[in-house]
Amino acid sequence: MHVSESIDTCALSVSINHVDYDTFVLQSCFSVTAVTMVAGAVGAVVAAPVALWAAGFTSAGIAAGSTAAKMMSSAAVANGGGVAAGSVVAALQSAGAAGLSGAATAVVGSAGAAVGWLASFVG
Repeated sequence: MHVSESIDTCALSVSINHVDYDTFVLQSCFSVTAVTMVAGAVGAVVAAPVALWAAGFTSAGIAAGSTAAKMMSSAAVANGGGVAAGSVVAALQSAGAAGLSGAATAVVGSAGAAVGWLASFVG
């Protein structure tokens, strides 16, 4: 029996007695990619509220002495005493207080899926 292997980014080509098994390997590659993309998307959507809370963007407002408070202070100084509507700090404060909107959830999930897709090429 003759076995030859060549490893590419996600492709493993195996020939046994001159029969190629590229189709099986390709399906396995897509399965791994799909799993890592789903895991990345779900992980990002679950982690986003935790990250907002950890930074100090809470449902009760910005936590004193937190990273969020420092960001708000910097934004207020830069804008002459107030935080501009639509700014990054305002958007994060809104997300921390009310949760992610449907659009924000889609963006975070898409970013997580992209990271998962990239992770499928590692290892």
